[in-house]
Amino acid sequence: MQKRSFTMEQMVSYCNQYGFIYQGSEIYGGLANTWDYGPLGTRLKNQIKDAWRYFFIQLRENSYELDADILMNPRVWEASGHLAGFTDPLLDCRECRTRHRADNLIQEYDASVDADRMTQEEMLAYIRQQKVPCPVCGKSNFTDIRQFNLMFETQRGATNDSASTIYLRPENAQGEYVNYLNVMRSMRAKLPFSIGQIGKAFRNEITPKNFTFRTIEFEQMEYQTFCRAGEDSDLYQYFKNYGKSFFEYLGLPAEKLRFHDHEKLAHYAKEACDIEYLFPFGWGEINGTHNRTDFDLRRHQEYSGRSMEYFDEVAREKFIPYIIESTYGVDRIVLAVLFEGLREETVNEKDTRIVLGIKPQLAPVKATILPLIRKRHAQKAMELYSSLRRHFMVQYDDAGSIGKRYRRGDAIGVPAAVTIDDDTLEKGTVTVRDRDTMQQQTLPAGELVSYLNKLIQ
Repeated sequence: MQKRSFTMEQMVSYCNQYGFIYQGSEIYGGLANTWDYGPLGTRLKNQIKDAWRYFFIQLRENSYELDADILMNPRVWEASGHLAGFTDPLLDCRECRTRHRADNLIQEYDASVDADRMTQEEMLAYIRQQKVPCPVCGKSNFTDIRQFNLMFETQRGATNDSASTIYLRPENAQGEYVNYLNVMRSMRAKLPFSIGQIGKAFRNEITPKNFTFRTIEFEQMEYQTFCRAGEDSDLYQYFKNYGKSFFEYLGLPAEKLRFHDHEKLAHYAKEACDIEYLFPFGWGEINGTHNRTDFDLRRHQEYSGRSMEYFDEVAREKFIPYIIESTYGVDRIVLAVLFEGLREETVNEKDTRIVLGIKPQLAPVKATILPLIRKRHAQKAMELYSSLRRHFMVQYDDAGSIGKRYRRGDAIGVPAAVTIDDDTLEKGTVTVRDRDTMQQQTLPAGELVSYLNKLIQ
């Protein structure tokens, strides 16, 4: 059986057609780099978030989930360094007036050059010496590089002045750091313990492509583990490997995942690594794991005046914990899961089908209920549909031939198609078709809940 993968352009079209992801504000011509999740995309996204909760909160000891507010005291961002240093190196094309990140221009011109290791002056010199072209107009006539702050500003209250300026959070992690004392106190947590959080973040980036891979509004699954200095490097290595196991649990194959250790470290990091997935456009980061040492808690102690020390009752000593951070991009993982699962298969010489072959646990719809003949079997099929939806997300489909209905279910990843026919009326049995093998088996209707539970666990 021949299989064909999808390009990025085809993926955008597929997501729109089948209700996974739509262009944001589409009826008004859209807003660049904004995307709305449709009914099936929302379900898939929630399944991935639930899998993360299972893996990082439920399975792990001393692990607690938090839901911090998006808007925070501006002093948080002073302490974290975002106000002073959270910038992108941007320049404008003088010919077509488009704006670009200098490091991205260099990487796209020559992938062998590591722009992350260049200073601003080195990047500008490289662009001018090599006459790096503008990706829009093809000319090489750029302004000098300027540093552009990535945080979105807004005003709180009735006056529009600097005293009322607050920011949309550019990351979730600070919410965990400023609540470290609260969680430790209320949960009576002992080191090492972890705080996880799923939530939206916002970055005012110049991002012209790759669908939902890089957007101005995105969702993160953050995980911070607080530990004693000396235990940090072992935990860092552990969470690198734990992250890879999580992605394999989601169905991403090991051969399309790789570690990318950072040579150039951020000012707060002792060790840093990304996990990358091989997208059609190349390797892209879907996780970042960092040994942040005690930098964050020490900074918040300095700026807030509150002690961030942990008291070890056994050793009878106080110290500021180290933090191992492991961050997962929800939108990027959704995109990776879609690319990994979506394919077009040649069934025979005259027939092809589109299949979203994702793991049943992640499937937005677990089963489709199909009356073989609408007039004869619809009533029984609807009874079964009403019963099953108390347990699972299922759908009912009676439009068109049974073959077309199978194909519609295959295309959105439904792992089981349940057909109601004369045997259902006479014997109480149903025919269940497997999405991936297309093989069918007969089951008593009363065993469907058990069958589907086993399929998706």
